[in-house]
Amino acid sequence: MKVELFDKKIDDISADFEAILIVNKDLDHKFIKDKDKFDVLNYKGDGILVLPESKRIYVGIKEIEYDKLRLAMSKIYHALKNYNIKSVKIATYKNSNCTKKTYQAMTEGFILSSYEFDKYKSEKTKYNLNEIYISTDEYSDKTIKFEKANLGVKQGDIIARATNFAKKGVNEIPEIYTPKKMAEEAEILASRYERIECKIHGKNFLQKENMNAFLAVNRASVHEPYLIHLKYTPKKESKKRVIFVGKGLTYDSGGLSLKPSDYMLTMKCDKSGAMAVMGIIKGAAELELPFEIHSIIGATENMIGGNAYKPDDILITRSGVSVEVRNTDAEGRLVLADVLSYAQDFKPDLLIDMATLTGACVVGLGEFTIGLLGNNEELKKEYKDQIKDSGELMTILEFNDYLRELVKSKIADISNTSASRYGGTTTAGIFLDHFIKNEYKDKWMHLDIAGPAYLEKSWGYNNYGATGAGVRANLYYLLGLSKECGCE
Repeated sequence: MKVELFDKKIDDISADFEAILIVNKDLDHKFIKDKDKFDVLNYKGDGILVLPESKRIYVGIKEIEYDKLRLAMSKIYHALKNYNIKSVKIATYKNSNCTKKTYQAMTEGFILSSYEFDKYKSEKTKYNLNEIYISTDEYSDKTIKFEKANLGVKQGDIIARATNFAKKGVNEIPEIYTPKKMAEEAEILASRYERIECKIHGKNFLQKENMNAFLAVNRASVHEPYLIHLKYTPKKESKKRVIFVGKGLTYDSGGLSLKPSDYMLTMKCDKSGAMAVMGIIKGAAELELPFEIHSIIGATENMIGGNAYKPDDILITRSGVSVEVRNTDAEGRLVLADVLSYAQDFKPDLLIDMATLTGACVVGLGEFTIGLLGNNEELKKEYKDQIKDSGELMTILEFNDYLRELVKSKIADISNTSASRYGGTTTAGIFLDHFIKNEYKDKWMHLDIAGPAYLEKSWGYNNYGATGAGVRANLYYLLGLSKECGCE
């Protein structure tokens, strides 16, 4: 899909269809051209009205707010995608939030909505609608410059496509998307960008680095594990070193603590953290962000077999912390323990890990919300504030000393599961905190994306399947940091 901005009035732009927003049921706005038909059709401006004879669609929106704009663009796309039309035009609407993010959000809404995973369907639906024209109408007084608006369209395009890139990898089936395939995809990604380099480390490297927890999880898989390290270097001197760590379980059966069959379904999504950090570095390179950015992934499967690691095993991690295994389905934190240890060797100014880590996060926060954990309350609040315009929902969870007691082990330093069934998202974060060195504890955040990473029903501009959870939030955050550094 192509989104293009025109510094023209809406009536001067030629397109097959026109989309018109009705803001807060205001039926007297100057863009409305079919008011005489509203009474007959009993349309009051609070839903969708398609008028094929006029070649116009009306969509109600409560206010011109960024995520509401994304949702409105999604409604427009889905209402018209089956029509035999190629292009749609839409004007922008003036309000207190008239910034480049208005155009950014509109662009994201269309491109995110247009993604579908149909690779394995014998009959694929082809949609002709692939051109969106956005008018700067209502800005004739130049309160927002065309260049700034166009930057919003450009950045929205980059962010949405980076998100769709992550979706594609998550949606791919486990037979195809093995750890080796993930490593190959990382190498292909790096080859397309001059400023991204990629290093792939195999089993021998993991053994040399004493990544025994990572290796234990992999033990019963026929597929070799890989540590994938992508690095983006900006053109100018870097203002910060930001390291993202992603959980890359290309499939998770639960190991010997085998999942029930209905819980095993959709476990191809356990690589969502890994695909998100790949999408982030792709977006960072295209946005030309002024930071050195690393994306580090632990790629493996968690399978069953005679060689599988077992409940009652004790693993000595790369950092020297011993872990009692009480449940082999708590494997993501074991992989992350060793990968986080490795990531800190590169002295991050900011360290963020992303993982579909706990079902408890879905129970506690619902399907649509990311859990945000870490030691630095100020950093978490700043992060949440910076990402709010991305449309990704996030709830801050706090550590406490009572819950820290629950991951202690009587026979090792810590256990990979809590002594209580409650507070599982927080105790999983506390487990990871044991592998964060003191000098980085206030620079680290953990994002549990288990809820929104994969959907079995459509949600707004997210179609069935992967959502690319975390990509938009972190790219918005990095763009916000670039402003703070005076780099914009």
